[in-house]
Amino acid sequence: MSVGINSHSLSHFYPIFLACHHSTSTPPSPPDTNSNPSFPSKQSKPHPHSYTDSTNPLATHLSLTLFISFPTSTISATALLTLPTPFSGPLLLDTRSLSISSVLHPQTLTPIPFSLSPTIDPIKGQLLTLTLTGQDSILITYSTSPDSSALQWLNPSQTASKTHPFVYTQCQSIHARSVFPCQDTPAARLRFSALVNLPHPLSSVASAPKTFPDPRPPNPNESRGAVSDDLWCAPGRCVEEFSSEFPVPPYLFALAAGRLGSREVGPRTMVYAEAEGEVLGAAAKEFAGVEEMVRAGEGLFGPYEWGRFDLLVLPPSFPYGGMENPLMVFLTPTVIRGDGSGAQVVAHELAHSWTGNLITNKTNEDFWLNEGFTTYAERRIVEVVQGEERAALNVGIGWKGLNADVERFKDNMEFTKLKNKQEGVDPDDIYSHIPYEKGFQFLWRIERQIGRAKFDEFLKKYIATFKFQSINTEMFIEFLKENVPGIEKDIDLDQWVYGTGIPQDALEPVSNIYTKIVSLSNEFKLGRMPTEDEVAYWSGQEWELYLENLPKTAEASQVTALDARYHLSESKDWEVKVAFLQLSISCGCKNYFGEVEKTLKEVGRMKYLRPLYTALVQGAGKEEKILAKRLFMEARESYHPIAQGVVESILLKHA
Repeated sequence: MSVGINSHSLSHFYPIFLACHHSTSTPPSPPDTNSNPSFPSKQSKPHPHSYTDSTNPLATHLSLTLFISFPTSTISATALLTLPTPFSGPLLLDTRSLSISSVLHPQTLTPIPFSLSPTIDPIKGQLLTLTLTGQDSILITYSTSPDSSALQWLNPSQTASKTHPFVYTQCQSIHARSVFPCQDTPAARLRFSALVNLPHPLSSVASAPKTFPDPRPPNPNESRGAVSDDLWCAPGRCVEEFSSEFPVPPYLFALAAGRLGSREVGPRTMVYAEAEGEVLGAAAKEFAGVEEMVRAGEGLFGPYEWGRFDLLVLPPSFPYGGMENPLMVFLTPTVIRGDGSGAQVVAHELAHSWTGNLITNKTNEDFWLNEGFTTYAERRIVEVVQGEERAALNVGIGWKGLNADVERFKDNMEFTKLKNKQEGVDPDDIYSHIPYEKGFQFLWRIERQIGRAKFDEFLKKYIATFKFQSINTEMFIEFLKENVPGIEKDIDLDQWVYGTGIPQDALEPVSNIYTKIVSLSNEFKLGRMPTEDEVAYWSGQEWELYLENLPKTAEASQVTALDARYHLSESKDWEVKVAFLQLSISCGCKNYFGEVEKTLKEVGRMKYLRPLYTALVQGAGKEEKILAKRLFMEARESYHPIAQGVVESILLKHA
């Protein structure tokens, strides 16, 4: 998943570095013995965000029948779960906002006893307990709720067509349980198949290939009891079928349905978006170079195992920059900038094809294994495709984000660790740059120690050894020590993994362009803005870095003068626009409140919602707080449920 940071680059950039500065942050505290592998009896629970019992077998296949009802904003469904062997005893499954109708043996249709916990955990949801007596498969009939935390239902007025509705899922980190009952932990890897019944002329895409290219008429007796045949086979309904041979964790299940169009942009890449409007054409142009990135990834990390690499550009409410769903990456339309630079977000999701999807963190406490590796891999791909200078600039942007989030967690430094304890913590609440950027810095530190050639060899062996598996941090460290003997003598591995803050041997990369931009930002404090010649060749990333380094206490007149010259508040690049609006709020420029309101009502990407709402509620006066509350009340229904929760927590904390 893209954190929405424009940070893409790597360590083969030494020829263009002027200097590399050590971190000036406070040295990390000693590793917490509760999470240090030297104290295995005190490790966290194996599934901190799931009811999954570690003594239960993990399901190996999930077959779904899904009847999509736009009028009720629900899915009526069945889930056929298959276990590796027959099992007797209680089988514990995660659910959230699901109504369970029945649990049956799929062959005999005899009932299987089940119960739902009387209490609902605010993070884990509701426990579903099945009492098995030698079964190896279970058929569960259920329906989702309009309040599903994974599903966003868009009415026609919220779509490009204005005539057809739209629905999509976002299951990471722990939201798959609101779409189907499952062992909702990344330790569980499932092969998925699905029958999707939806109204014509809508179509659907999923994180699995279609078994036939076009929608077909529904057949009687194929819904497995999800709904009656009268509903399943009603006039105007059609069915699409998906099946994947690849075992993936539940959070990588993805489905979207609407009036979709598509454009082919490469031998293994199709771009999908709403058929009406300008997004599809703009996306096809923006992502025309995707195949070059796929080939670069293969050259660096080995074969692309997944076959297709298709892209879906969602409506503006999508809460992330991108989501790495296998075979069908989900993207926000805000990455379409018209100059091809939005493909850098695609590079991150592509990199997940090796690090995150192929090898997955076993728990969210090991999230850095997904995102730190992927940030490293992404930057290597970008270096090949776009060059070292661009990559070096993006490392600097990432460094800025890392330091900002270490400051964000100054009152709870646990979440500045790579391996941290999350029992009783919602992973959405602590989502940050840290697993991305500190994880990247850790891998970069190893590369500097042993050299790029040896580290590349290590990476390929790591991927080949653990592909299609879920692993934890301790397994990675053991593999590292086995394959790089003596590494623990050169690098304090415990400090990097279990220590807080930024280690002293982390490096701030400084390239020619990075140094120049930071220097210009410092000059702004003295009343000098950059000349038109100095910014003539700047892209959005240069402007973003410049704005993020400006003081949040600048005079309002300075900020207004900067915008008058360069029209940043009107930028078509959302990164630039939001960075400027955040600065304007912090500096008390109330004449930009209208543009802030327009922005917060137009997009639902959390990278933009979080800083703008935070800047408003931390403003000096009551007017900003009142505005934040009003805007959220008016825009709330246009945000995905995950984004709604994030903004609510900001308002609760500050306003």
